[in-house]
Amino acid sequence: MKKFTHLDAKGNPSMVDVGEKKITRRIARARSIVVLDETILAQLQGGDIQTKKGSVFQTAIIAGVMGAKRTSELIPLCHPLGLDNCQIEISINEKREVEIICTASLTAKTGVEMEALTGASVAALTIYDMCKAFSHNIIIKETRLIEKTGGKRDFKL
Repeated sequence: MKKFTHLDAKGNPSMVDVGEKKITRRIARARSIVVLDETILAQLQGGDIQTKKGSVFQTAIIAGVMGAKRTSELIPLCHPLGLDNCQIEISINEKREVEIICTASLTAKTGVEMEALTGASVAALTIYDMCKAFSHNIIIKETRLIEKTGGKRDFKL
């Protein structure tokens, strides 16, 4: 039977000991979907939305990378990781939703799923923050891991 990795034998919270794990190349990709009101989408020009605060998608990219780099400060039992790379891609999909893909990578003893998920989430929240002046009818409807490689087991959605 599987057990939670962040609990010790007494059921107390515990950071996972990665001391005996192998160092491998690890990559994780996460996606967030943001649904914007048509009022906001009407502001879309040249693949981005301009506001008084600046370029929405460009700001969200920077915020997402910053969030990924600070994951261990936000998620209590995450190991602090020095990312080798973090890339955020933002596009409008066929359903006219904003699709954010965060890819985080490093060579280490532990994975980067939480960093990719945090990066995508922070980028989505930044889009919300920058667009709420146009409308509060914004939905962050999905944040999920879509791929990971390099650990005990790989995953692909």
